[in-house]
Amino acid sequence: MSPRRKRGTLKDPTGIHWDVERASKEKFDALAKLGGVSSAVFFERVVDHIEVNELGLPTWWSEYDEKEVLFTDTD
Repeated sequence: MSPRRKRGTLKDPTGIHWDVERASKEKFDALAKLGGVSSAVFFERVVDHIEVNELGLPTWWSEYDEKEVLFTDTD
């Protein structure tokens, strides 16, 4: 098991409850393991390092993806 942060060190904790493809979750978990951290810590580091464009979207997000976001229910 990868090292986890110490209990009580999160300032405003919340759970993430999304349904995703199993293969994507397993890949994400494997990357976290290679980094020697939990998937939660890895997620926070990924989010902290996303470069965004003038619209606030990741720089790697395509115009097609931007249009899809407008018509996607995010609930």
